[in-house]
Amino acid sequence: MGRIFETRKHVMFARWNRMAKQFTRIGKDITIAVKKGGPDPANNPALRRVIQNARAVNMPKDKVDAAIKRAAGKDTANYEEILYEGYAPHGVAVLVETATDNPTRTVGNVRNVFNKNGGNLATSGSVAFMFRKMGVFRLDPAGIDQDDLELYLIDHGLDEMGESTGEKGEPQLVIRCSFADFGQLQKALEDRNLTPLSAEHEYICTTPTELPEDHAKEALELIDRLEQDEDVQRVFHTLA
Repeated sequence: MGRIFETRKHVMFARWNRMAKQFTRIGKDITIAVKKGGPDPANNPALRRVIQNARAVNMPKDKVDAAIKRAAGKDTANYEEILYEGYAPHGVAVLVETATDNPTRTVGNVRNVFNKNGGNLATSGSVAFMFRKMGVFRLDPAGIDQDDLELYLIDHGLDEMGESTGEKGEPQLVIRCSFADFGQLQKALEDRNLTPLSAEHEYICTTPTELPEDHAKEALELIDRLEQDEDVQRVFHTLA
């Protein structure tokens, strides 16, 4: 019984830790969006998008409102968005997306994670060419005529559309476009009164790296360490 309790406690802690990380990431995204476009979601498409993403991770509305109010204040930290490139063990290319108020601290931490986990931090441009920056919208497919929507979105920058499953196994409709068409596609969905479950940019690898399980585990350990850093927003990689 004691072992079962410890396992449950570990799972609950991991879940809480992951949620806290998601809330921190959304909080920084809110700050960046408000600084660039103001605190009114009606006039700030980027902020509307972040609010949708906050709902997707079950961030309470009062926390979202507080983050917006805080971001509109004069004493809020200014976050610089920096993309780092590197390699995990066994040649897995990695992009590390950060939002930081102290780039010196961040680059030191990121380099340290790479060095201690069998990887190496690379120079700008070393691995970015292996990825394509895309806008990615995820929708609840219920009630959507997918053929009709696809024909409509083709004129608004649609690159590809298909079905997938979310983290909880729920069906999702995934829509991708070139990042340059992100705003256009977001407006097209809004004009159709379709509210995405989430709307973000992602770096999609063009050539996945196939590895045996033991090698993949080593690469994933480095990626996990990077994701735990407080300045890291998201990590993208080529591991299949």
